[in-house]
Amino acid sequence: MKKLLIIGSLNLDMTVNVDHMPAVGETIISDRMHLVPGGKGANQACAAGCLRADVAMLGAVGEDTYADIQMASLQKAGVDVSRIIRRQDASTGVAFITVNSEGDNSIVVVSGANATLSCEDIDTHIDLLKEADVIMFQLEIPIETVLYGAKMGKKFGKTVILDPAPVPKDFPEELYRYVDVIKPNETELQMLTGIADIEEHLPEAADWLRKKGVKHVLVTLGEKGVYLEAEGEAACRIPALQVETVDTTAAGDSFTAAFAVMLAQGKSMKESAVFANYVSALVVTRKGAQSSIPSLEEVEDFIRQTEQMK
Repeated sequence: MKKLLIIGSLNLDMTVNVDHMPAVGETIISDRMHLVPGGKGANQACAAGCLRADVAMLGAVGEDTYADIQMASLQKAGVDVSRIIRRQDASTGVAFITVNSEGDNSIVVVSGANATLSCEDIDTHIDLLKEADVIMFQLEIPIETVLYGAKMGKKFGKTVILDPAPVPKDFPEELYRYVDVIKPNETELQMLTGIADIEEHLPEAADWLRKKGVKHVLVTLGEKGVYLEAEGEAACRIPALQVETVDTTAAGDSFTAAFAVMLAQGKSMKESAVFANYVSALVVTRKGAQSSIPSLEEVEDFIRQTEQMK
């Protein structure tokens, strides 16, 4: 089995449900809060583990209860957490998530230990990069660490996948050269390329990224589905699945992880994206981050049920 390595963030998500997003200066009441392990890196690792991938996580947490909750969740999913760094001088990252009645969310992240993950940490654990077949990054850790890690991954001939979220103000163009697959959503693609009307100019936006050095572009478009422009394959649109949305938290992370898992199994870009589309559709029907991620058996059942209804 090929190995996946996730280099990225680990947070504890504090989620509140509200009827509507608060306006500036408005105070609203929520009747419940959920504490759920999250962070884009940890979510992707958890999803890959739930899909039975051989996956390891490299990141940083504090010496606190939040870290214990996070580690337990990843271990339950089958993720190798032995290289997660525990910092005594930093707290575990925290995300404050507000989810409205339509299932849409807004998120504020306090980076904590995530901001301490360094190029030196990559060097210390360089054996993980050498052993991995696919290496995945997001941008909730320092951008210079991502750049260095991707460069090393490419040096060792690995498949590098980048989820460019959140998009930093100064995105290093050098990073594109080390990325095999980039997976932005519609807003992130607009921020990266500067193209205003993404829906009308998806091919142009994807070509912009490929001219920068990226081999394959995979764009998630929410209810408008998925757009894929891959080297050696015809560009295609994959329609969204019709489900009742409860909470979109971790849907994008689960999509990226599922795509990587299938790619590592030798599936084509399109086959991998179609499978990932099913996984993310199932995730949005559930509440929370890692608590919403399905097992492989649940995904397979969902695919069978969906196909039978066609």
